[in-house]
Amino acid sequence: MTAPFRYRRLSYVALDVSDLEQSLGFYRDLVGLTVDRRDGDTAYLRCSELPQNLVLREGDTPGLARAAFELESQADLDRAYTYLDDEGFAPEWLTAEEAGELKVGAALRFREPGCGLHFEFHVEPELQDDFEAGHTAIARLGHVVLNVADFATVEGSLVGKLNFLISDHVPGKIAFLRAFPNKYHHSFAILTGPSDGYNHVNFMVSDIDDVGRAINRMKKAEVPIVFGPGRHEPSGSIFLYFLDPDGMTTEYSFGMEEFEEEGARPPRELEAKPEVLDTWGSIPDPRFGKGGAILAHA
Repeated sequence: MTAPFRYRRLSYVALDVSDLEQSLGFYRDLVGLTVDRRDGDTAYLRCSELPQNLVLREGDTPGLARAAFELESQADLDRAYTYLDDEGFAPEWLTAEEAGELKVGAALRFREPGCGLHFEFHVEPELQDDFEAGHTAIARLGHVVLNVADFATVEGSLVGKLNFLISDHVPGKIAFLRAFPNKYHHSFAILTGPSDGYNHVNFMVSDIDDVGRAINRMKKAEVPIVFGPGRHEPSGSIFLYFLDPDGMTTEYSFGMEEFEEEGARPPRELEAKPEVLDTWGSIPDPRFGKGGAILAHA
């Protein structure tokens, strides 16, 4: 690791959707997030004490607009800006008005050139009332995953320059990355693909029954289930994947390996076989992880 900043957590993911009302209903009523606030064509939802964990904005092209990470301190953020600028990422500070809309103290954004994703780093989010779970006890926003055409370049950027550590990988095909020193097995992951794109967003649940109940809830609502239930070999998580109204993939997972900051095991090199993604043997639907672009605007 060379980057002079430390992550606290994945804070929120921003998606563009074709029909805000339809998507809002899906993520609120079926996934179980709370709507914190709305502003015109944008809605801010959460599953924690943070001001947002998912931002939905109505747009022409469904996809991933940005992934936002909270850093540990203002000093980390200041060091990150200088470092990113020196490394050619061309970071830009958000205005006070923009940061205020997100209810964060200060924030910067930059674009990772290998895949085109906009990252946001921020500090001092305005903590809200505790999240009150409804039908699903969502514990936290877990991770976001991309499909990338130039796997080696993107992996080199994330690991070599942006302080992500490999927890497990299928060399040249899949990398599960934790945002150091965050303890969870992965907050970010990349999969090789024919083109850059959004694969899925994950919400970690508190009980295995949340996964089981979701199967029946999604079936009753005629929501396509595209993978699972099953268990991932890398993280040990039990999972279920399903599609939102734009065909973008959402995941529930229960359980995940955790890493200490010091003395963590080395990354495992896994085989390129279907059982790595599901030790129970299910096969993903062709629509899994295929919906949604990586958007050119943040």
